[in-house]
Amino acid sequence: MDSKAVVDLLYWRDIKKSGAVFGANLFLLLSLTVFSIVSVVAYIALGLLSVSISFRIYKGILQAIQKSEEGHPFKSYLDSNVAVSEDLVQKYCNVALSHINCTIKELRRLFLVEDLVDSLKFAVLMWVFTYIGALFNGLTLLILALISLFSIPVIYERHQTQIDHYLSLISKNVKNTTDLIVSKVPGLKRKAE
Repeated sequence: MDSKAVVDLLYWRDIKKSGAVFGANLFLLLSLTVFSIVSVVAYIALGLLSVSISFRIYKGILQAIQKSEEGHPFKSYLDSNVAVSEDLVQKYCNVALSHINCTIKELRRLFLVEDLVDSLKFAVLMWVFTYIGALFNGLTLLILALISLFSIPVIYERHQTQIDHYLSLISKNVKNTTDLIVSKVPGLKRKAE
């Protein structure tokens, strides 16, 4: 799936496709709040198997009544190649390795306090996450992230000028406040200064 297809999906360019993806993912996440992952996977597999067996039997009966020689209804899918190529796996493993190494370097820099201001910002972020973790579990956060992923781009697209205006005001105020705090507290000046 290319990036244009993902953007079209998130901006609801094709309502049926976006609705199906959003609904299926939301249903899966809500199911996981009620049942274990093993049960959810087993129920989904049973549902898909029931549909495919029913369709296979229906086509078999239809072929017997019409006395046609159409063959297996899933023949084209059974004959298709579904193997994952080594090049594709290698490509994504290299990308993942690059991201992992970058993350490890950044965490090392933050935890070993290479820059005091950045480490303090990270500490505040982790402190905020302790409260978020106390209020929500991981599944709730995933559900909220899914809903946000499918709603925020559309809202931003419709109200872009107003949102950009307020975001620039907020960004300016945050920068001014940060600069003020850094200038007032001794030892917090960045290395570049």
